[in-house]
Order: sequence, then C-alpha cells, then structure tokens
Amino acid sequence: MADNQYDVIIIGAGPGGYVTAIRAAQLGLKTAIVEREHLGGICLNWGCIPTKALLRSAEIYHYMQHAKDYGLSVEKVGFDPAAVVNRSRGVSAQLNGGVGHLLKKNKVDVIFGEAKIDKPGQVTVGKPTKKAMEPQHPAPKGAKGEGTYAAKHIIIATGARPRALPGLEPDGKLVWTYFEAMVPPQMPKSLLVIGSGAIGIEFASFYNTMGVDVTVVEVMPQLLPVEDEEIAKLARKQFEKQGIKTMTGAKVTALKKAANSVTATVEDEKGKKQDITVDRVISAVGVVGNIENLGLEALGVKTDRGCIVADSYGVTNVPGIYAIGDVAGPPMLAHKAEHEGVICVEKIADVKDVHPMDKGMIPGCTYCHPQVASVGLTEKKAKEAGHAVKVGRFPFIGNGKAIALGEPDGMIKTVFDAKTGQLLGAHMVGAEVTELIQGYVVAMNLETTEAELMHAVFPHPTLSEMMHESVLDAYGRVIHM
Repeated sequence: MADNQYDVIIIGAGPGGYVTAIRAAQLGLKTAIVEREHLGGICLNWGCIPTKALLRSAEIYHYMQHAKDYGLSVEKVGFDPAAVVNRSRGVSAQLNGGVGHLLKKNKVDVIFGEAKIDKPGQVTVGKPTKKAMEPQHPAPKGAKGEGTYAAKHIIIATGARPRALPGLEPDGKLVWTYFEAMVPPQMPKSLLVIGSGAIGIEFASFYNTMGVDVTVVEVMPQLLPVEDEEIAKLARKQFEKQGIKTMTGAKVTALKKAANSVTATVEDEKGKKQDITVDRVISAVGVVGNIENLGLEALGVKTDRGCIVADSYGVTNVPGIYAIGDVAGPPMLAHKAEHEGVICVEKIADVKDVHPMDKGMIPGCTYCHPQVASVGLTEKKAKEAGHAVKVGRFPFIGNGKAIALGEPDGMIKTVFDAKTGQLLGAHMVGAEVTELIQGYVVAMNLETTEAELMHAVFPHPTLSEMMHESVLDAYGRVIHM
C-alpha cells in the first residue's frame, strides 16, 4: 500500500494538471497524476497547440498567395489538406512525449485510467477510456493502472469539453466541435461557425484562409464578445475584408441535415429568419467542465453551472479536495490553469507569500488573422467600475516595423485611471499582438503607472514601440501620429 500512498494526487494531466504535478514534486511532495486519455490534455492534443499549427500553415499559405506584395514570385500555390492536418498532429505528438519526459524527470508517478474520489483522501482508478488507446497517444511507459490510491490532498484538474446546445448538438459528421474541425477529412466548400469567441473565430480564420466560404453567427451584439468594443469592431472589419460573412445579434434556431449538407435557420434580433445552407457547421458556443463520474455529488463538493466552486487558492468546500483550471470556472485558459495549479500546490506546501489568483491580470489571446490580445478592463468596464479614464490609441499604420512587415492594419489601446495613472487595461488587434500583450501584463503586475511606461525605452524598429506610443497618446504626448 505504501506504493499507492501520496502527498498529492492530481486528476487530469492537461496544462493545469501536469504543471501542478511538477511544482508539487519540486516542493518535495510525493506526487501522482491520473490521466484517462492522453498527457497534455485537450490544450496540447486537441486545442491550443494543434490549432496554432493549423493557423501557422494558413498564415504561410496566405503569404505565399501575396508573395507579389513582397517582390517575390511563387507559382502554383496550393495545399494538401491531409498534410496540413498531419503536421498539426505531429506537433501535438511531439509535445505529448515531452510532457511524459518532464513528469518522469520530476519523479511524478503517472496513473493511467478513469479516476473517482471515493472519499476525501482516496481515489480509485478504473480502466482508461478507448480514446486513450489511439496509436498516437499510448499509455506512457511505466505508468501505473487500476487500483486504489491515497493522498491527503486531491486536486481536480479535469478540464472542460465543448458545450452542446439543445437542437444544435454536434454529430461528428455534419456538425463539428473543435475536435472534428481540427482533422477534416477534406476541406468543405462552405462553413457556418456558431459562436465568435476565441475558438470560433480561430477556426473561421483558418478555414477562410484555406478558401472555404465562411459565415459566423454570434448571439451577442459584437464579435469577440469579451473584447473591448473598439478593438472588436476593427477586427470584424478585417474579417469581412477577407471575405468572412458575419452576423451579430443573431442565433441559430434549428439545423436541418441532408446527406452531405446542413441548412441552418438563423434568427436576427428583430425576429427575422433566414436559411443558410452549408457543407459543415462548427459549434463553438463555449465549454462545460468535466465534473461527471468523479464522485463529487456523493462527497458534497459544491458546483455551479457545470464547474466546481473553488476559492482563489483552489480550495473547495470539502477539506482535502481542490479544483483548478477549466473545471474550476472561467476564464477557461491554459495559462490560467497552470498558474492556478502552482498557487494551489504552493498553498498546500505552506510556501510563504503565496499570492491568490487575480483573474483581472490574466491575458486573453485569439490567434486569428489579425490577432487579438487583451488584459484587464475594457474602456466600458473601467467606466462601469467608476473609474475616470484616460485612453490612448496608436494605429499600426504609424509604425515603421508594421509597414515593413506588410501589416499596417491594427491598433493598440490603453486604458488608465485618470486620477492615479494606474494601467487598468490594454487591448490590441494586429500582427503578433499575442506576443506583445505580455509587456502590459508584467506592467500591471508591478502596479506600474503611466510615468514608468513613458520613461521606458522601447527598441526601434519594433512593433512594441506602438505600446509606448499608445501610453503617450493617453497623456497627450504621442509622437508619431
């Protein structure tokens, strides 16, 4: 039984789970992690990483089509859908193996199978799911299996899955989730995307670039509903310029399936209906936590709207049971899960000065074309919170590097508290903004004011200079505009 006794058992080996396990081991805790399908979870195998590989292929294809704009000549530009998908799956497989190596290096025991918490301190692991047996992601060498395991601390990191709306349920053939959208057997000629959050817009961008006729339907008044309104409008303008059809304030009320097509009934905010027939539909209406079959109801673990209720340290209402990542609620982002897990296990290990999770400091990134990134409060949210604000803006067209890259469309926007100079939020649309946003994230964590940002020297020529100019603009000191 000693071999099955641990200080910490983590259920779920996605980004949140495996990072938590590694940090726990670093802190000297005997650690095990239970996984039913594949190391790296959805993010690495069916989410963040493989979608970025697909989007990279689309980006290269886009530039090849516009080679003439750069003084280059390319003939017979085309693509092989199977090869594009295979590259994406290869990237995923490589990183899947890397996670296994990291866990082994840190002496974390991997237990392969389906976990259920019998009582606080005890986990029973049954047979793994069939998906776990797929050739690309076999059980890691040396992994433990079925049995009963004990630990004083059990951390649930089981992630989330696509949400299904009544009457619009995915069937895997005509109506896809992101799983099917990532491995299309062939490119459809037309596509309807339901939902314009990060997942929906990224797939809309990918398929549009690959020549598919794409329509996006969003029930909220704006595309990218969580983003700053001004940024979302600029992004929408670019999407439509590229040929993506967009409908906001509209909902899909029914899907009628034929042999190889789907007719969607779309109702706008005034109640007017229209039918749109497409080859395939992607349902991207959000995700719901994987809370089933874990024994949570019997244990009395509190849940809310498909997620486990936990505090800013991952602590649930049942002693010894914790929850982190997507299963613990929004924002459902891999980097949030990782940081949340580190906070949780450091609190368990009684590390000094552990800071609770501040969700207002978590950046969001959407890897469409153009990219969108943000952190903190939007201008509207800042005003609603009672702040008098100073707002700075700087367009990509005013930046030498952006023009040299052939990427003159975009903007960086900053929101400051007018009284204190506190940076409340930053919002971007344009080339590589997902790489730029971290500069503002660090600044916000350091409680930087406009004075430090204006005093900082930004390298030239870089896109990051626009971050400086946006701050300067908020205080009437912009140079290149």
